[in-house]
Amino acid sequence: MNIKIICLGKIKEQSLASLIDEYKKRISKYANLEIIELSDEAIPSNPSEKEILNIKKLEANKIKSKLNSSDFVICLDQYGKTLTSEEFAEKIQDITLKGFSSIAFIIGGTTGLDRELVANSNFTLSFSKLTFPHQLIRLFLTEQIFRAFKIQNNERYHW
Repeated sequence: MNIKIICLGKIKEQSLASLIDEYKKRISKYANLEIIELSDEAIPSNPSEKEILNIKKLEANKIKSKLNSSDFVICLDQYGKTLTSEEFAEKIQDITLKGFSSIAFIIGGTTGLDRELVANSNFTLSFSKLTFPHQLIRLFLTEQIFRAFKIQNNERYHW
């Protein structure tokens, strides 16, 4: 199984980057995880709705350039479906059973994701109705991917 996390912006806090790297290392027992960091577009102060839409479109084009036709694309979006950890593990397992060998998770930047990109994804996932910084979502996602593999393999996660 190959998993890509395509995200905009870099992790600036070293402690957060270390945690993400730790989960990436743990996931390597189960799957190949690649984190693709793309540069986010500069946002003018007090942008208009048109400027925000244009930024989202430019960022969507960068994201699309990293996708393969064989990827099962999951956009992380506040309007997506919320899942329990067990349901998330099932979702990943179902994707592989349907013949996909690659999952691409997409995390947007400050302005969010282009609606067309979200609409054309295979699945839209929400971690919460709350708004979180995209750096934290990257940590949450890597932790949940690791947890999903532990659940799938009937391995102990909590002690």
